[in-house]
Amino acid sequence: MLDKYKEKDYLTKYDLCIQLFNRFNLKVHDVMPVRGVYIVSTNDGEKVLKRVEYTKEELRFIYSILSYIRTKFSRVMDFVKDVNGEIYTIWNGNMYCVMDMVEGKECNFNSPIDVKIAARGLGELHNASEGFKTSLNSKYNNGKLVDTFKRRIQEMEFFKNIASVHRKRSEFDEIFLNNVDIYIEEIKKSIDMLQKSFYYKLCSEEDKIVICHHDLAYHNILINNEEAYFIDFDYAMIDLKVHDLCNFINKVVKSFAFDIEKASIILENYFATNTLNKRELEVLHAMLTFPEDFYSISKDYYTKRKDWEEDVFLDRLKRKSNYKEDREEFLEKFREDLI
Repeated sequence: MLDKYKEKDYLTKYDLCIQLFNRFNLKVHDVMPVRGVYIVSTNDGEKVLKRVEYTKEELRFIYSILSYIRTKFSRVMDFVKDVNGEIYTIWNGNMYCVMDMVEGKECNFNSPIDVKIAARGLGELHNASEGFKTSLNSKYNNGKLVDTFKRRIQEMEFFKNIASVHRKRSEFDEIFLNNVDIYIEEIKKSIDMLQKSFYYKLCSEEDKIVICHHDLAYHNILINNEEAYFIDFDYAMIDLKVHDLCNFINKVVKSFAFDIEKASIILENYFATNTLNKRELEVLHAMLTFPEDFYSISKDYYTKRKDWEEDVFLDRLKRKSNYKEDREEFLEKFREDLI
């Protein structure tokens, strides 16, 4: 609910005047807010209006990766160009883009059928994105993971110091301090596993590197006619295929007490359209060992990255701390059964 209020606040910053839509040669019949964007009914069908807060260079990167992918895989979003042939327009100091509406229902992670379709689609998406190059060095993430995890240990130590010096510790502080050392050790274990694996070797092999979506939430995967469509590539980067698989598996299994069968279903269906070798699966296991959920909620709380009430943070931290044993069992079974 709080996320929805934040979306509504963000949507008030949009300028929905007729002249803006004229820039895209569109006549508007109706607009409807959805997840921080507007669905727009026009003379040319339904479109998505998005107010962009990153740079033109980053927007053009997204356009370039989608153009590259679409030569082999059409089930991704596409931009509408304005009267000047640009994929954006500047209006009253803000940058806007318009995209064609992608039809479909949001992927239901509770549905094994939807998860299977999404996993097969992800394999196809990765196949289509092999070989992409960009001059934006910041978008290359391959080879950087160990350094990233080392920085996250420093962040966790910093949050630990913040919680420790609070004169009146909150319940969140107490739970965090009771668990943080365990999770710091997990990050160190993940780093050690990566360093002992073929991680750096894989990062130099062209056929292991793809465009990663990097935000495979249920609402960014749409299911239509038993096929997966992918939208919102704002966080896309160049990295190993297993980067996206780690992201997807984490999002699915945490709702099922870290059921190893869910990960098995994802991999089995990914293999229907793509491949991973034993070296890649070992790196995926190392990535999954990183405690993403505990790290994320801790960072959200101590950096005030999310505008939530105290009880929302506390509830989420309690849930993430309570499935510690389930997660340990999941990682052990992954190593034994799936590698």
